[in-house]
Amino acid sequence: MAHASTLQTLSDLSEDQWGMFTRRQAEAVGLAWTTLSRLAHGGAAERVAHGVYRLRGTPPADHLLLRAAWLQLAPDVPAWERQPEQGVISHRSAASLYGLGHLPADVHEFILPTRRQSRRSDVRLHRSMLAPGEWIDLRGLLVTRASRIATDLLADHEDPQAVGHVIADSLRQVFDYPGTTAAALGPQARRFGLESGDGLALLAWLLDLTGAPERDAWLAEARASLAREQEGGNRS
Repeated sequence: MAHASTLQTLSDLSEDQWGMFTRRQAEAVGLAWTTLSRLAHGGAAERVAHGVYRLRGTPPADHLLLRAAWLQLAPDVPAWERQPEQGVISHRSAASLYGLGHLPADVHEFILPTRRQSRRSDVRLHRSMLAPGEWIDLRGLLVTRASRIATDLLADHEDPQAVGHVIADSLRQVFDYPGTTAAALGPQARRFGLESGDGLALLAWLLDLTGAPERDAWLAEARASLAREQEGGNRS
């Protein structure tokens, strides 16, 4: 049976990581690999992914495997200390985490600022730079903002109607705003035969594909927001 002090150490370590910890984190607080092996064989901990464990008796978190894959990206760094440089959940994985749209998310997707490869066939790493306003902390995870999810999905050649549903869900649940979404879509407009930078027109077309009854209200809000932003830019 595991020593009580060992379990308490792991409990403290995993408290803000949904009951999970990495082998590297455990070793950093003085626990040997042999101790972790005994815990796993004795049933006090279970292996969720390579180098990632969950304490038995803790309620399993939603999107457990996605969280474990995110912890793997920077196994030395506690979840609460992470920065975007260590990986941000993105694309379909991010949409699934928010509960947006209906795209399957059987591959775990992340954005990193430098090129990296994963040995896992169910992990996809995208190289990109994220501006401060393009990601948030969502239930302890770093995740791309809903408007950034939409632009990433379009850039990845996802079905426009599916992306439209992601956008509609994000606006309906107020995970993002029409003006921010229209501005984020601007760089993708030309690919769809629209005037370069016309994110408002692209937003209108994508919402048309969904038949969302809030379409006109959202577009009016986006138009007003973009006008305010432009007016503020002209003043400066």
